[in-house]
Amino acid sequence: MKLDILAIGAHPDDIELGAGATIAKEISNGKSVGIIDLTRGELGTRGTAETRDAEAEDAKNILGAKFRINMEFADGFFVNDKEHQLELIKMIRKFRPDIVLCNAINDRHIDHSKGSSLVSDACFLSGLVKVDTKWDNDDDEWQEPWRPKHVYHYIQWKNIAPDFVVDVSGFMDKKLEAVFAYKTQFHKQGSNEPVTPISTTNFRDSITYRAQDLGRLIGTEHGEGFTVERYVAVKSLYNLI
Repeated sequence: MKLDILAIGAHPDDIELGAGATIAKEISNGKSVGIIDLTRGELGTRGTAETRDAEAEDAKNILGAKFRINMEFADGFFVNDKEHQLELIKMIRKFRPDIVLCNAINDRHIDHSKGSSLVSDACFLSGLVKVDTKWDNDDDEWQEPWRPKHVYHYIQWKNIAPDFVVDVSGFMDKKLEAVFAYKTQFHKQGSNEPVTPISTTNFRDSITYRAQDLGRLIGTEHGEGFTVERYVAVKSLYNLI
């Protein structure tokens, strides 16, 4: 399967919170999108790995992604090393995305910056002809090198200044539906589960007001911001909105 976009997150719900509206918009424009979660979020204070699995599948269906794969790396403890890089390289070479979306370059949760660097390094290494991988160890065929054209990092907890902002006006309802599919992660009245930073009303509200503020800054209703690893090139001044 050749993908247009591969979205990768350290935990189920990272992608929806960081880039859910952008993904919904690109899918509506006919782009093929796949999702990979690095961990099952098993160390999360609320819910369980099993409930997150079910919620992640619901969110995938809401967005309309082609598939969702969980790498089952260790939540909180995965590292950016050869073993983890090779597992991701197999995915990148199998799905051959033009664009990869991944975690924020620096964030409150340690897995976010680790996930960011792990994915970025795997994307680079995936293009090297002397890095050998097979999709299945029993498969006789070696995978062909593939390097995505672009790696973009969505913004998460910290208010990182974006390098570019996507106009996502008209797609916030879809984003919020996908985000709130993670029912265990958000506080409900009468719930006995512990309050966490993302379960608060303040955080729920911030999802919308951040998008509104980014939209204000680019002259649209809503926006989602991204950072880049290299300059974004345009063919003409008129490519900009």
